[in-house]
Amino acid sequence: MKNFKKLTLALLTAMFAFSGTAKTVTMTKAALLDKIKGGWAGQVIGCTYGGPTEFKWNGKIIPDNHKIVWDDTRAKYYFDKFPGLYDDVYMDLTFVDVFEKKGLDAPIEEFAQAFANAGYPLWHANQSARYNILNGVPAAEAGHWKNNPHCDDLDFQIEADYAGLMSPGMPNAAVHYSDAIGHLMCYGDGWYGGVYVAAMYALAFVSNNVDYVVNEALKVIPAQSDFHKAMQFVIDTYKANPTDWKKTWQIVQDKWGNAEVCPDGVAAAFNIDTKINCAYILMGLLYGQGDYTKTIEVSTRCGQDSDCNPASAAGILGTMIGYDKIPDYWKGCLAPVADRPFDHVGISLNQTYELGMKHALQVIKLNGGKVSGNNVKIKVQPVQPTRYEKSFDGMHVYKKIGLKNKPLDKVGEIRFTGCGIVVRGSLQADDKEYVGLVDVYIDGKKMKTMKLPASNHSRSNDIYWNFELEEGDHVLTFKRLNPQDNVKTSVFSMVIFQKDK
Repeated sequence: MKNFKKLTLALLTAMFAFSGTAKTVTMTKAALLDKIKGGWAGQVIGCTYGGPTEFKWNGKIIPDNHKIVWDDTRAKYYFDKFPGLYDDVYMDLTFVDVFEKKGLDAPIEEFAQAFANAGYPLWHANQSARYNILNGVPAAEAGHWKNNPHCDDLDFQIEADYAGLMSPGMPNAAVHYSDAIGHLMCYGDGWYGGVYVAAMYALAFVSNNVDYVVNEALKVIPAQSDFHKAMQFVIDTYKANPTDWKKTWQIVQDKWGNAEVCPDGVAAAFNIDTKINCAYILMGLLYGQGDYTKTIEVSTRCGQDSDCNPASAAGILGTMIGYDKIPDYWKGCLAPVADRPFDHVGISLNQTYELGMKHALQVIKLNGGKVSGNNVKIKVQPVQPTRYEKSFDGMHVYKKIGLKNKPLDKVGEIRFTGCGIVVRGSLQADDKEYVGLVDVYIDGKKMKTMKLPASNHSRSNDIYWNFELEEGDHVLTFKRLNPQDNVKTSVFSMVIFQKDK
């Protein structure tokens, strides 16, 4: 990642150059734009449809008799009432905006500062990354598992669409544009989720075969990773059971539904891990087999993050079939909002189409393709696997223990046995400029002073975390440095990690 900001256009060309025998695909500019529009529009459609069900069915299928309201007013409703629903779109557009203003070789610090200081709300890995960046953690380390307990969450997976949509037919270029940015908030499996989604988008430009796109894109992920194993399990289960998605859902749930490291999801039905949610993207694509409605329905009704998962599935399929072939039933909701900027980014959907086309043409030319008149020739890239990395390497979640929402200064000694710990909690204050200061001690040694902002924008997701302890018995204590009236603290629970045996 350190080399990201040093890459010049010439170097990128060398990185992605292929032999003269590489496959090429020629399409008109109009066809390319139609696919780019289909990808972005699909993302908005899927997110809008699943909005009412997001994380309301955790570890459960949304039943067929639960009607999800849909009409041409739905996107406008969320733009008016809850623009934060579109976090998976406005995060994408933050990166698109930096590419536009600073160039395709913009340094990673530009992307980090852009989303860390943006006014929109964030959650989980994104919010932890924002907190890290605002508190001086280098951009390249903000998503690392030692700094971000949420690094295997799905955050980059839901916002990696930009990388595939700017890399038509070029999955390795999509990986490149996913690398430094994806590591701002995620690592390991969390990063792989975004890489895989980006690769599927890239291949959807040059193939109309859903099975091919799903399988070929997976080659970009190292086979020894848990993420690859989980996605291969979904594909294999689908092949063995190609007609009943609900049966496959249960098999996948039994195998991967509890593989959760997020402090909020451990020992809970709630699961924001990238593996199970990407499984639901795949199930929509595989069981949908090109049918737009079924693709969205299956990805949504799998539950958990049931707006972001159909957004990715509908975006990938929308790229494959193009905007014009998206049924009017689905894209009718876009017209009322097509010229309205997304929350805090100042870019509308119609402007997104234009920027997406501009950047895709740049990447095509950068990677050996040609733009001539009304035609575009894409030099299609054979998929190359990216490097292996693993979050929380050498350790595992041992248990989660409730701390009864006690105030921080009433918790006393927290005793645990292990090599890592995350303490979940919150701080609220009337004064949103207030920043709580807490000294953290382990075994009598001061580890650090935690800053706990009252501001929702700059808050810390967790009270404290440490994954670099010696395996053994430990005692953790807190000392508040600046308590004030009208400040409330609550300590929810602790998640303990132990060494693998």
